[in-house]
Amino acid sequence: MEQVSMKQHCDEHMHRYVLARTKDGWCTDGFVEHVDDNYVCLAVLCEGPGRDDRAFGPYPYFGTPFARPPLYPYPYYPRRYFARQVFPLAALLGLSLLPFY
Repeated sequence: MEQVSMKQHCDEHMHRYVLARTKDGWCTDGFVEHVDDNYVCLAVLCEGPGRDDRAFGPYPYFGTPFARPPLYPYPYYPRRYFARQVFPLAALLGLSLLPFY
């Protein structure tokens, strides 16, 4: 697809959940957040920075004079967040709509 027609295609899918494929075979899913003349931005769901050992004891300072109660109730699940990924329109092969439940 040409860059102009890819921009129109991305504009039609603004704020929708899509699967983006690039010409080098890389795929990612997310919400189309912003489109300009050269780039498209996707909001991609991230799980957060790995496992947090504060909630899955044993606590290293438990039983010492400086012991504090845990910061989070058990079970603690890390908060999810959206990260922005930017793709050049020239590198996009296509967008596919995905069902979002």
